[in-house]
Amino acid sequence: MSSSAASPPGGLHDRIGRFVFGWRDLLAPLCGILLLVFAKPRPFLGDPAADRWQDALGLLVCAVGQALRFAVIGFAYIKRGGTNKEIDAPKLVVEGFYAHSRNPMYVGNFLLLVGLAILWNSAFVTLLVLPVMLLGIHAIVRAEERFLSGRFGAEYDDYCRRVNRFLPSLRGLRETTSSMRFEWKRALRKDYGTFFAWTSTAVVFMIVERLHWFGADASRVAIQRLVAAWFLLAAAWAATRWAKKTGRLATVDD
Repeated sequence: MSSSAASPPGGLHDRIGRFVFGWRDLLAPLCGILLLVFAKPRPFLGDPAADRWQDALGLLVCAVGQALRFAVIGFAYIKRGGTNKEIDAPKLVVEGFYAHSRNPMYVGNFLLLVGLAILWNSAFVTLLVLPVMLLGIHAIVRAEERFLSGRFGAEYDDYCRRVNRFLPSLRGLRETTSSMRFEWKRALRKDYGTFFAWTSTAVVFMIVERLHWFGADASRVAIQRLVAAWFLLAAAWAATRWAKKTGRLATVDD
């Protein structure tokens, strides 16, 4: 099949995946708003004062997911934005982290979602929202796989036989990364928005938690610190965006 061919229409699962893919930038913040409205956080072990340990664990899981995304983009980037909200792929990327997992970026996304769920610690999130979001990721992946199989044929099918869909294989990872150049400018340029989005969400979650458990007066100092941290994050986002727009983060593959 020619590289310009598209896969034939799929079933319901495929259509759901394509819909979520096309509207994911809107669905993600919508889910965050719904959580704040309908889901109530639970303190760690029933003790609000000890909740900082659970917050720390959630932030750590998010940081691992972000580090994975950053590493994946820095070593071998796949254009995931699509074309006109439709799945697209100009070439089949099988190097870098993609030699060890077919979907390392989605593994990173999974860790971001789990980390935020740990931080919020709501039964509604754990039992309903998180599974639904993970099913959405799985639907996107299945739709992408159908598209890639139609476009790249036997080359992609062979790649699927060699590499796991999600769970990364660590065998040979050091050799893979040592033979490639890490493009930190590309990683920063492509993923600064994701970093700002999840860190902002985490800040909002922690502020709402403190208001919910301790009230505004008792939480004043903690909230002031969180707001100050958010302004630092916003300043970093603005500086990175400025550097991107002025070409200071350009790389040779642009």
